[in-house]
Amino acid sequence: MADLRLFCDAGLDENARNLLQDGIAPHELILPRQQAESVLVASAIDPAMAQADIILGQPPVEGVLKAEKLRWLQITSAGFTRYDTPEFRALAKSRGFQVTNSSTVYAEACAEHVFSFMLAQARQLPLALAMHCAGGSASWLQLRGASSCLRDQEAVILGYGAIATRLVEMLAPFHMKITAMRRQPRGNEGIAIVTPEELAWALATADHVINILPENRNSLHFISTERLQQMKPGAIFYNIGRGKTVDQEALAASLHNGHLGAAWLDVTDPEPLPENHPLWSAPHRHITPHIAGGHANESETLVRHFLDNFQRFLQGASLRDRVM
Repeated sequence: MADLRLFCDAGLDENARNLLQDGIAPHELILPRQQAESVLVASAIDPAMAQADIILGQPPVEGVLKAEKLRWLQITSAGFTRYDTPEFRALAKSRGFQVTNSSTVYAEACAEHVFSFMLAQARQLPLALAMHCAGGSASWLQLRGASSCLRDQEAVILGYGAIATRLVEMLAPFHMKITAMRRQPRGNEGIAIVTPEELAWALATADHVINILPENRNSLHFISTERLQQMKPGAIFYNIGRGKTVDQEALAASLHNGHLGAAWLDVTDPEPLPENHPLWSAPHRHITPHIAGGHANESETLVRHFLDNFQRFLQGASLRDRVM
């Protein structure tokens, strides 16, 4: 195969850039005049992008339109909202270039993050860490009585991709009844699957509702007042998908009126929430600032995932995390 040109606008550290350079040799690495601040942030259009056979990063759609030699785009995040449109999908199909994301890179960290949320909720850690009570006191007895175990509880997962798959593996020892929602069931999930039209009955009995939905035209405000009301009273809601998939005001109202037992959020809309947003005053809400996918040596993990796909690309094999 002739030498390829890889354009990378990802916000990689020096070690990761060196790893990438060495890993694609003798093929050419093209860097932009200004790299993105992080792997989540869209970059500016760089003229050099137009010469690329492969792009790694978060290129603006307008830049991809000008990259007429493009054969493969790998996005440096699990989400790919700006590309997930009928127009862009048609462009990829007509030009014949492949699109992959980096779900595998973030699946472990995201699954562990929501798993830690679930354990913290079950063991009442926020309340326990804030309390100073003597053993045997009324507060102490109340705290012990409020703590629970995950074993044999029910969970509904909204969206079933790499993160959900890993989370199901983590929850296996707890013998939970797990149901996942998927718009197009494949039959090989290994757990019970429902479509959006069948979701209401699953929500009615779930102790935990875990949102991992990506942001697209079909998922905006998927968690609405109606769906929140369909949830079992006292259910715990988690969101590590995208903030715009949830009606934030409806979520706040459900916490304020006591229908939901608690909400654990890593994503909101907008980010960060304004100081006067009703979620800040809602009881039993816990928010982390969009860090679920973060982990040590993240840039290098990202590059290694790309290099694995790069070898597959050179060999004409199927690419991992292909979305188009």
